[in-house]
Amino acid sequence: MKTLEEFVALFAEQFDETDASEFAPETDFRELDEWSSLIGLSIIAMVDEEFGIALKGNDFRQATTISDLYEIIKSKQ
Repeated sequence: MKTLEEFVALFAEQFDETDASEFAPETDFRELDEWSSLIGLSIIAMVDEEFGIALKGNDFRQATTISDLYEIIKSKQ
């Protein structure tokens, strides 16, 4: 299992225009200017590739921060 810091870095890689310094475990990803459903799909694909876990839309609805999403992923392993 990747660490939370590694997950934050992978999460940040899905964004083209947002500086990596804007990402931290407590970041509310929906508040980022660049957040979109397309980036959400990119994150779903990244999680599937890196963790072998298929996230669902409900998982995103339950998460507010990057850390929340990481905890959801950990709970599915």
